[in-house]
Amino acid sequence: MDYRTLGNSGASVSELTLGTMTFGAEADETTSHQILDAFVAGGGTLVDTADVYSAGVSEEIIGRWLAARPTDAAQVVLATKGRFPMGDGPNDVGLSRRHLARALDDSLRRLGTEHVDLYQMHAWDALTPIDETLRFLDDAISAGKIGYYGFSNYLGWQVTKAVGRADALGFAPPVTLQPQYNLLVRDIEHEIVPASLDAGIGLLPWSPLAGGWLSGKYRRDQAPTGSTRLGEDPTRGMEAWEARNADERTWTVIDAVTAIADAHGASASQVALAWLLAQPAVTSVILGARTVEQLDDNLGASGLVLTADELTRLGDASAPRIDDYPYGTAGVAQRGRRIDGGR
Repeated sequence: MDYRTLGNSGASVSELTLGTMTFGAEADETTSHQILDAFVAGGGTLVDTADVYSAGVSEEIIGRWLAARPTDAAQVVLATKGRFPMGDGPNDVGLSRRHLARALDDSLRRLGTEHVDLYQMHAWDALTPIDETLRFLDDAISAGKIGYYGFSNYLGWQVTKAVGRADALGFAPPVTLQPQYNLLVRDIEHEIVPASLDAGIGLLPWSPLAGGWLSGKYRRDQAPTGSTRLGEDPTRGMEAWEARNADERTWTVIDAVTAIADAHGASASQVALAWLLAQPAVTSVILGARTVEQLDDNLGASGLVLTADELTRLGDASAPRIDDYPYGTAGVAQRGRRIDGGR
């Protein structure tokens, strides 16, 4: 396992992160603890959860694992998130000081700790002034409850606004951003990646396998069945079967991934993860495993180095659809200029 700094902080984290949204839902406590054991044994250090995952159960499962394994726990860089509803009241949601104060304390209690290394705002809150959220986070750092903070699912302008306000107010800056990012979903490269690079923020991509599509387990025009996410629910969210199956780009990307995987003697999942690890601003890629076997395969991406030609092939196959302006050739041409001038 290789290690990188956590965004613009000095903390070291594994280049692969264990995401725990499956804990308490698709993975019971025994399986979840086995996954945590395997992740740490493989050199993993960054563990990511959220209060909303299984309504707090994911944090409780992690808390019991941390308590039972103090030696391993000392090496874990622990991250959680707050923002989404944890109750039915009007202040049981959002990024207000009122909600975050309770949400953070509740997360610490469930995790059985007095401190988390990274506290993340799970989504933008249009009702709460950004200064209020940032002041709470800066206070939480001063109080020793969190080490760093970051965002999840923010747009480019929202990242830039938060960074600018933190600087103007003299608050600690954000260090990370969790966006959806994979070979099938690359639109963040238009605004979000440049904003993150400009601020020195590290990306923690979620859904790196596009809900299982990039694992190579699905076949064109053959509806999935069995105990897979789409087999259990073909209409599931953004990765729903019908629309992606009908899109020729999906299969162009999958064909490129599987061909490169065959050349390396690797799995399609490992190639898709290795591509992400080679992208600008990426700090660590979040793995979402339901079984130890899935995790073991994904951990094999660490150390898989794709050639420049392979990265180009994957980049060309997965190129996001764009209009010519402002993100196409004409727009890009206007973003720089020759130092010697000229027409």
